Amino acid sequence: MELRHLMSFLALAEELHFGRAAQRLHLTQPSLSAQLRKLEKSLGVQLVSRNSHEVKLTPAGREFEGQARLIVAQLDRAAEITKAAAAGHSGSLNVGYNLPASRHVLPDALARMAREHPDVTVSLWEKRTGPQLAALNDGTLDVGLVYGHPHTAAFRYRPLLQRIPLVAVVGRTHRWAGRSGVRFAELAEQRCVLFAREQCPAMYDSIFRAAADNRIGLDVAQTADDPGATAHMVSVRPFVGFASLPRAQSMNMGGPDSGAVAVKLLDPVPTLDLFAVWRAEETNPAVGLFLDAIEAPHEQTVPV
Repeated sequence: MELRHLMSFLALAEELHFGRAAQRLHLTQPSLSAQLRKLEKSLGVQLVSRNSHEVKLTPAGREFEGQARLIVAQLDRAAEITKAAAAGHSGSLNVGYNLPASRHVLPDALARMAREHPDVTVSLWEKRTGPQLAALNDGTLDVGLVYGHPHTAAFRYRPLLQRIPLVAVVGRTHRWAGRSGVRFAELAEQRCVLFAREQCPAMYDSIFRAAADNRIGLDVAQTADDPGATAHMVSVRPFVGFASLPRAQSMNMGGPDSGAVAVKLLDPVPTLDLFAVWRAEETNPAVGLFLDAIEAPHEQTVPV
């Protein structure tokens, strides 16, 4: 069964006249008759009956007319969807994000996408920077909203938020718990809880860069890749952990139900920048639409 045979049949079903249908299709009457015979042969039923006075559809022909219209409409819709996807106006997008992105970037960006590109389905995945970059690399994410940016030609990036401060995380009984801030150099006397660098290279490097600026070493007593696990550890051991200020605020550190307290780090204040990252050889046109949607908060600063 060919699409041109369906179109010819539908024209004949509407005109009920071989001459008018053939003229409408820019065919000769013998060509139209030949196409109808091929269609009927492929179906194994007679669709049209005719004599010297009239042309009419058989009962099978009337039923097939409805089905043929559905097929053609579905093909037209498929063509529209395909063209829209090629232009980025429909399709799907997988976006990774972290906590600052969920607060300062995603609300406006998602609202703009819903308003301007309602046929693009955006799926969201909260991950740390390392897992996001790995997912971008293997194609399971299309855009990552991450700390820092990869130094490779395989990715492109755009800055979004600047100077997101890091804080120290301690338990309620720690001697820093009542202080408004501590100098970074004081970490030389503390045992720390830290995460593996591959979980968040930019945060890890920011912490050790601040240590190098103060000419101190960090005593890493334990590792914890999950911010919640870090809060639990410092609540029962005299350790110092690290978190971004937005993360500490979201976990209500220092609140009545939290065993951990956030303390400002000073001299220097370690900070992070948030970037949108995507593949340099990206083929999903919806990526460009999403990047346009997040252009508004470009290079904002998160207050300390």
